[in-house]
Amino acid sequence: QVQLVESGGGLVQAGDSLQLSCAASGRTFSSYVMGWFRQAPGKEREFVAAITWSGGSTYYAEFVQDRFTISRDSAKNTVYLQMNSLKPEDTAEYYCAAGLILGSRWAYQYAYWGQGTQVTVSS
Repeated sequence: QVQLVESGGGLVQAGDSLQLSCAASGRTFSSYVMGWFRQAPGKEREFVAAITWSGGSTYYAEFVQDRFTISRDSAKNTVYLQMNSLKPEDTAEYYCAAGLILGSRWAYQYAYWGQGTQVTVSS
């Protein structure tokens, strides 16, 4: 059974950094794209970043503006989202997801999801 488990969220101040982790298990992910999405209260889930598990190609939402970096450690089956210069508008539940469509920014194209980790940025 596929499991994606996020961790690393928390309460920080504007300008601080956080690193989110997503531990994947239950299958071989070498052909998958791993994505990070976020959802704020009352808003739709939105794409943040994605990375191909095998080749390391990365994709980012425009609002990231070089503040976030997605990476993966194949040996640990873990994907990371390093978030720097956090802003209050980054406050949301952050989700890890796995899919098969290269570069997809659409949540419906991701087959597997984690339970989410809350990130709260105070001003």
